[in-house]
Amino acid sequence: MSNGLTYKDSGVDIDAGEALVDRIAPAAKATRRPGADADLGGFGGLFDLKAAGFKDPILVSGTDGVGTKLKIAIDTGIFTGIGQDLVAMCVNDIVVQGAEPLFFLDYYATGKLEVASAAIVIEGIARACKESGCALIGGETAEMPGLYARGDFDLAGFAVGAVERDGILPKIATMNTGDVLVGIPSSGVHSNGFSLVRKIVEKAGPDWDAPAPFAPSQKLGEALLTPTRLYVKGALAAIGAGAKGLAHITGGGITDNLPRCLPDGLDAEVDLGGFTPLPVFPWLAKAGGVAQAEMLRAFNCGLGMVAVASETHADAVIAAFGGGTRIGKLVRGDGEPKVRYTGALAL
Repeated sequence: MSNGLTYKDSGVDIDAGEALVDRIAPAAKATRRPGADADLGGFGGLFDLKAAGFKDPILVSGTDGVGTKLKIAIDTGIFTGIGQDLVAMCVNDIVVQGAEPLFFLDYYATGKLEVASAAIVIEGIARACKESGCALIGGETAEMPGLYARGDFDLAGFAVGAVERDGILPKIATMNTGDVLVGIPSSGVHSNGFSLVRKIVEKAGPDWDAPAPFAPSQKLGEALLTPTRLYVKGALAAIGAGAKGLAHITGGGITDNLPRCLPDGLDAEVDLGGFTPLPVFPWLAKAGGVAQAEMLRAFNCGLGMVAVASETHADAVIAAFGGGTRIGKLVRGDGEPKVRYTGALAL
């Protein structure tokens, strides 16, 4: 029928989706690694564990998103770091189990596909995958008019890694009182707590394009969008250097995440005066009137990862990450592991 409706009339542009795949194909191919050729276009992504050199592997998977940090990216039009956020939130989770990230898939959902901005995001995903040693072997771009407001989009990521059976972390049977807790610096707020961040900014009043009170050389939106640090290379090196356990400090902060890598009967004694939070965190605390206990559960407060190591190996673990700080030790507990804080944050 000459006046019949088309899919494009309903708001879905198949040609735009194909144009996006064509644009991001070179970035995906740049993530090739043993076990994956990273070509896009098949119904499923393939990975050859044998070609990757594994003998008796256990697969480790993780999925995450970027959360309401996306809203700041959308409001400011700054999309360059969001892809790294997505990858980091997934690969940082699986590497703390000792797993080498092998491949990654992304899901990009929007009301109206804008090829240019979507490509910036996915090219950022590819760069972060390459830095983490995992192949971008597939993904999905969903155009859903009526479900998302114009300009809005959402992201989800899926990472799969592998670890030899005898290399799974944490090594809880080897942990003892006196083992050292090593804090590894974050790059900023990372990708947790942004609903509170946005509420604080709304209360404090600066516009996204105003100078950041904690980093005057940057605009506020730009500073808050600093990408999540990728810990994969450092973490794998730290495992080789003797790390017994690793905790990715995400939602729940040190308070909720550090106990996840500890055995019953051992607590983490953390000296809050043993590290200096990045300037963004005192600003958030003061501008929002946020109490210390809430800061420690909502944000990483300057430490994106914590490692557990013996006194003998602590310095080697710090060197593997390219820097870190001794922030405490393991002490005898009385049941499920928990964090005991001493001192106070410099907020």
